[in-house]
Amino acid sequence: MRIVIGEGSCGIAAGASKVRAAIEAVMNANEPFSLGSTGCIGMCFLEPIVDLYEGDKLIRRLVKVTADDAQAIVDCARSGDLLLVEKLVISSEDEEFLTKQTRIALRHCGIIDPVSLDDYRAADGYQALEKALKTMTPEQVIEEIKISGLAGRGGAGFPTWFKWNAARQSAGEEKYLICNADEGDPGAFMDRAVIESDPHSLIEGMLIGAYAIGAKEMIVYVRAEYPLAITHLEIAIEQAKKANLLGENILGTGFSCDMRIKAGAGAFVCGEETALIESLEGKRGMPRLKPPFPAQKGYMDKPSNINNVETFANVSWIINNGGEAFAAMGTENSKGTKVFALTGKIRKGGLVEIPMGKTLRDVIYGIGGGIRDNKEFKAVQMGGPSGGCIPAELLDTVIDYKALAATGAIMGSGGMVVMDESTCMVGMAKFFLDFTALESCGKCVHCRIGTARMQEILTRIVKGEGKQGDIELLEELCEAVKDGALCGLGQTAPNPVLTTIRYFRNEYEAHINDKKCPAKECVDLLTYSIDAEKCKGCTLCAKKCPAKAISGAVKEAHIIDENTCIRCGQCVNSCRFGAIIVE
Repeated sequence: MRIVIGEGSCGIAAGASKVRAAIEAVMNANEPFSLGSTGCIGMCFLEPIVDLYEGDKLIRRLVKVTADDAQAIVDCARSGDLLLVEKLVISSEDEEFLTKQTRIALRHCGIIDPVSLDDYRAADGYQALEKALKTMTPEQVIEEIKISGLAGRGGAGFPTWFKWNAARQSAGEEKYLICNADEGDPGAFMDRAVIESDPHSLIEGMLIGAYAIGAKEMIVYVRAEYPLAITHLEIAIEQAKKANLLGENILGTGFSCDMRIKAGAGAFVCGEETALIESLEGKRGMPRLKPPFPAQKGYMDKPSNINNVETFANVSWIINNGGEAFAAMGTENSKGTKVFALTGKIRKGGLVEIPMGKTLRDVIYGIGGGIRDNKEFKAVQMGGPSGGCIPAELLDTVIDYKALAATGAIMGSGGMVVMDESTCMVGMAKFFLDFTALESCGKCVHCRIGTARMQEILTRIVKGEGKQGDIELLEELCEAVKDGALCGLGQTAPNPVLTTIRYFRNEYEAHINDKKCPAKECVDLLTYSIDAEKCKGCTLCAKKCPAKAISGAVKEAHIIDENTCIRCGQCVNSCRFGAIIVE
């Protein structure tokens, strides 16, 4: 038997390292089982996860494991008595989180050991590279990608084959293939999970792309905040070099290509490809005017191609299985599968990969299990700070580039933040504007000044200082920024504001006209009082109040001094009789 612990970042954060240490502490020198590691399977809501294998067959998946369970797990592995860990086994309902998915980019995540080349090769790893180098011309590789319909998974959805072909046809011997792993959207962690859990799939996909465009050097631009991903990729690069899968004369085919890692400082604007190139060259990350496009004049003024991690993670599967197999999934305009980071007020959060053409309802309710605490679904933010909020009445929207764009949102890199009835949509728009205004590189006036002005207006509104004409002014500013911004950051920054005004205008009007927050989330617009009939005079709320704003005798109704109250909500959390009224 093998014990395999999920030790991606989410697993470690949930306590996987403590589980490993506890298991190791009760193991003897010569156990009849082995202890291994894997990456993130995507079920973040169930971490830490421990899998039990007999050979290559998964026989039990144990979830929400703690260090206290170590002895039972070891005893089970020694004796083969699975009843010893029965209470930890995943439920059939939670298993559906995976069984309802179609995994291509995530096909190895949470299954193989991310730092084992043998594991990757046993899972058909590097067969696509060998096939491409030994049996296909670069043009045939590009044609296969064209047939697949693979579009860039970083957000723009631009045809991958077209970018590769443009770089291929550009003059010059010195060309570069760059991976954009600068995953900056709040709530997005798809790229991180792939690099942590399956780094060789990135290397293989990039090598095939480098062969197609004629590049001899590959660069992975990854966020420095992803230390585990960087460590695993460094290990994988060294393994590939030793196996003659990277470097000079790869697999004896005459094709040579090397790879290096650039750790970025975490600027959101560096997700834009020309700003990323500037950063790679040691300059401040600011977008360039286009044209010329990177395929003609990119890194070091040489032809360059840039795709994100998820895009490259699909490439070897397409070469192995054929472009038509990939194109058979999805819709007419959006082929294949897409990975989403499902977060927010959702019961089952984690990584989800589905064929294009599924609906938002399929993901949020069919896979994610619906809204936490049985609250009502209100909206989902698609595409991060560059995306838009899609309301409940559009829950059956099909997930493809065209359908999402029609709602005012975008596919983006795959962030999917779910909101319930307690979410203030004006506050949500402000949250994302705070982010984009801060992350604006400042190069163009429309983005630098426009996002700041929108942020100021939204701040006034949530503080109860909104005035007539603010909504119209926001709409005017949004259109001006969209039309005048130099790069995608500014051009899409207004999306959260425009979509929340479009679908939740009544909430803006309530904030401005009534000085009330319908979701009861904006602190400056709330008032706290106590229902005298429900209050039992237990004094607990008064004891918990940090501002000493609650007074009253024992067994008598208490009162709240509104001038002293700081609206922290401690009284609501402490009251056992539902006597606190928040309006």
